[in-house]
Amino acid sequence: MGQWDVFLSPYKQAVEELKIKLKGMRSQFNIVGANSPIEFVTGRVKPLASIYDKSLEKGIVFEPSQQLVKELQDIAGLRIMCQFVDDIATVTELIRQREDFTIVEEKDYITHSKPSGYRSHHMIVEYPVETIHGKQVVLAEIQIRTLAMNFWASIEHSLNYKYKGAFPEEIQARLQSAAEAAFRLDEEMSQIRNEIQEAQVYFNEVKEAPSVKLHAEKDKGGSL
Repeated sequence: MGQWDVFLSPYKQAVEELKIKLKGMRSQFNIVGANSPIEFVTGRVKPLASIYDKSLEKGIVFEPSQQLVKELQDIAGLRIMCQFVDDIATVTELIRQREDFTIVEEKDYITHSKPSGYRSHHMIVEYPVETIHGKQVVLAEIQIRTLAMNFWASIEHSLNYKYKGAFPEEIQARLQSAAEAAFRLDEEMSQIRNEIQEAQVYFNEVKEAPSVKLHAEKDKGGSL
């Protein structure tokens, strides 16, 4: 196993464990029949190519080190997607109440978006991983955003690779305009939140009804 495999192993473990825990929060809402503020959860360990780019950007030697650990706080990354803007505050408060990791930094790009138009809520946490060599605390970044914000961020991320951050003025202007449009969409959806959630509940009930009925008939037939 190479030095990078050893270095990244705790981060991979942290991502897998945090995904399970954060998805568990969503499941708990479903179990009690409440609308979950969490739509879905994803996670990843930053690829070596991205670590290399970041280390160059920060003037750090590209090798496993404590300096790299300190400077690159998003090697382990989790993303929580929400349907509505208001859900972001709910999720952040739920995370603040947890005792299995410690929040060391928060950045609110919802209220104060980046100049590019980027919106998201970032939380840097210290998460303890149990390894064969004992406990190791790793940093992980949790990003909380709506589906519309995530769509915009994904497009901006792809374009950023193409233009290396130096966007043509027209592209930059259109991105900023699109970011505002996405945020207006989020705000409009929040205004009809109750109607949307009622429709979703109705849709799920109708979708599941034939299956439930079929199983009930099978159970009844089997008991004869």
